[in-house]
Amino acid sequence: MTRPQYVGQRSSRMENLITLFGSLGIGVYLLLHYGAFSFNQTFHLTTSLLVQTASHADLSLPSIHVTLMPEQLVLQCVLLLGGVPLIYQLLSKLARGQVGADILAAVSIITASYLHEYLAGSLVVLMLSGGAVLEAYAVRKASSVLEALASRLPTIAHKKQSDSIIDMHTDQVSIGDVLVIYPHELCPVDGLVIEGVSTMDESYLTGEPYLMEKTTGSAVMSGAINGTSALTIKATKLAIDSRYAKIMTVMENSQQHRPTLRRLGDQLGSYYTPLALVIACLAWWLSADEMRFLAVLVIATPCPLLIAIPVTIISSISLAAKREIIIKNPAILETISSCSTAIFDKTGTLTYGRPVLTKIYPIPSIDEREVLSLVASVERFSKHPLSSAIINAATHAGVSLVEVTDITEAPGAGMTGVAAKKTITITHRKNILLSTAAANMPQLPPVCDGLECLILIDNQYVATMQFRDEIRADSSSFITHLQPNHLFNKVMLVSGDRESEVRFLAEQVGIKHVFYNQSPEQKLALVRAETAKAKTIFLGDGINDAPALMAATIGIAFGQNSDITSQAADAVIMNSKLLKVDELIHIGKRMRIIALQSAIGGMGLSIVGMVMASMGLISPINGALAQEFIDLFAVLNALRAAIPPKNLTDF
Repeated sequence: MTRPQYVGQRSSRMENLITLFGSLGIGVYLLLHYGAFSFNQTFHLTTSLLVQTASHADLSLPSIHVTLMPEQLVLQCVLLLGGVPLIYQLLSKLARGQVGADILAAVSIITASYLHEYLAGSLVVLMLSGGAVLEAYAVRKASSVLEALASRLPTIAHKKQSDSIIDMHTDQVSIGDVLVIYPHELCPVDGLVIEGVSTMDESYLTGEPYLMEKTTGSAVMSGAINGTSALTIKATKLAIDSRYAKIMTVMENSQQHRPTLRRLGDQLGSYYTPLALVIACLAWWLSADEMRFLAVLVIATPCPLLIAIPVTIISSISLAAKREIIIKNPAILETISSCSTAIFDKTGTLTYGRPVLTKIYPIPSIDEREVLSLVASVERFSKHPLSSAIINAATHAGVSLVEVTDITEAPGAGMTGVAAKKTITITHRKNILLSTAAANMPQLPPVCDGLECLILIDNQYVATMQFRDEIRADSSSFITHLQPNHLFNKVMLVSGDRESEVRFLAEQVGIKHVFYNQSPEQKLALVRAETAKAKTIFLGDGINDAPALMAATIGIAFGQNSDITSQAADAVIMNSKLLKVDELIHIGKRMRIIALQSAIGGMGLSIVGMVMASMGLISPINGALAQEFIDLFAVLNALRAAIPPKNLTDF
């Protein structure tokens, strides 16, 4: 797979260099001007030029007088090498009709250079390039998603030929080839099992929360993780057409159509910039004094937008990290409070992604607790995915366990053991129906929703155990509070799981909009359709969720189960608690409030200063000093975002 290229990577590198060069330049200036080895000497150079005319008379041209100050020369280099490229970019934006606060910053850089206020101009250069570096997160993240996906792509297949096994690249596998999948390996291509019994983890591909048993005739998918036993499969699809490759294709498509977020600074700057320019031009026109124009622009430098908002965002990112929330795309903090549609995956998001024993259906002649005691006693010695659910249920019920002998667990045939002088068999419906003893058994009950296992005592059916994916304890209360507390108009459940499982969960937690058996392609299409109507939040944790995470306005990944999912998301909840999602929403709301306070408050003070400057009450130098005090107010207020409040949740 070739590495994707993205527009803007080259400009991002340039802005990184400008930020580094600007920081060094300003640092050298401060060292020369204020340091212990301050160097304030000024060099004056005077040159004169004699030109000989056609009549051989000497004509003396006016002398050229140049003043060189080393400390100012450093800042002039910053303005030349850093300011000129940034101004060119900003003029390009202006040509495309994109008017923001940074356009005013470009005018400020030019004005500062004209006024010989090189330090002020260099600081604006540093602010502009630093903000651009922050914006580059999204581009780098989109690239890392595909790289992470490609790194997990199965590349080697073990082909069986006669009595030998040869390794080959998955691209060389043909339909009908017989392949061996060793324990704990990734399945290389889609196929059918022709030999062996094992389990496979397909949860990140399909959304099914359980380890799926695989035996002769079972379908397997590329990218699934094999269990503890080897399997022999026959390839039914080429690698390029297999399930994992399809998800990669969907991912590439989704990153190309990812929604963009308009930054808060740009929104405010689209109003502030024209106003500042109008005041400056009116001051010049009415007074015929260009110094008033310059004074207005100096005090209008949009530092509350260029510095205070990023400081607020960085402070909020720091607060989120302390709450075990990793913010990968800072822009979401400005937008999350305005989202009105929440879309949830099922497995690992609203559920724990692990089976739990929900019901035992015994025949009338046997007690439920007796069945649980006997079965749990046998399951203590099993490695089956459902054994832990049975043992946990027995522990919670407080039933006593008995000694077990003669334990057998043949792959695909279930488990048998002798407990309390009774032969206990734990198996599935298919084995019973195919057994020779099926004709002598009473009619079996209907198939349960979720997963089930059937219990035999002395070769007679006695009970059915039903299992479901365990619902998170806080799922219902979290879903219920979204509309009244956060104004979400629509809450949706979208899962690749079966209808019965998805509808059961939806009923338990109170979700009305339900979609089941959804492939990654279908999830992506659904999320795109909803995002076109309103701003969306998507929460998921599997590889099959990655395209939808990228297509939503904001994608939130639960835990670190998949590096691909974490890379695709805008934020990662490290400890997989819905409480942390609520905290993230509150951090975003709080960040926006503090950012607006800093930006609007700073702009308000700047406007007052601009009016005074337009009246000739403030000179350019005093305007620069006044702007510094305004910046100090805005930044100090912005730093409040890092201070944790008493409460960050409301459910």
